[in-house]
Amino acid sequence: MIDRFYPVVPTADWVARLVSAGARFIQLRIKDQPESEVRRQARAAQAVCATHGAQLIVNDYWQVAIDEKCPWVHLGQEDLVDADIAAIRRAGLLLGVSTHDHAELDKGMAVDPDYVALGPIYPTLLKKMPFAPQGLDRIGEWKRLVGRKPLVAIGGLTLGRALLCLKAGADSAAVVGDIVNNADPIAQAGKWIAETRAA
Repeated sequence: MIDRFYPVVPTADWVARLVSAGARFIQLRIKDQPESEVRRQARAAQAVCATHGAQLIVNDYWQVAIDEKCPWVHLGQEDLVDADIAAIRRAGLLLGVSTHDHAELDKGMAVDPDYVALGPIYPTLLKKMPFAPQGLDRIGEWKRLVGRKPLVAIGGLTLGRALLCLKAGADSAAVVGDIVNNADPIAQAGKWIAETRAA
């Protein structure tokens, strides 16, 4: 269900490029756009994923995910407060949640998520984080706490760091910058796919 390679991308075009390259579990995370544009891109991304047998995760916009019949939604802690979890479940969507500390893990586990994300594992340049890097030891601790639920590591991951996260107990490694900022993102995605799935 969850792939070890979990790219997080900003547009439907990125979804199409990476799914065509072999990604099978991919998040569309659109920021600072009107909901109509999020909806348009989610629809396009879902169509591509359905064609290739990939799973699309929509970040934050749970109503869009429901309306466009996307299989997954990912919610941060702020979004957990306002989201209609019952509606998400009635629609048959699977749910991933972000966590950064024990209090957030408790809140996340209270909604019975289908995966738990922990981050940032390493320092990240993508956004200002109020949390210090978690480190590899926290992955093992979190995996014990979440039990059978898949654990996603995110934050500052390169391929080498991702392999360390998987070895430490993560089930999947989410990546943004090492793919979308790479000079040859498709070749880099190919390396991630080969090495994480072999790990």
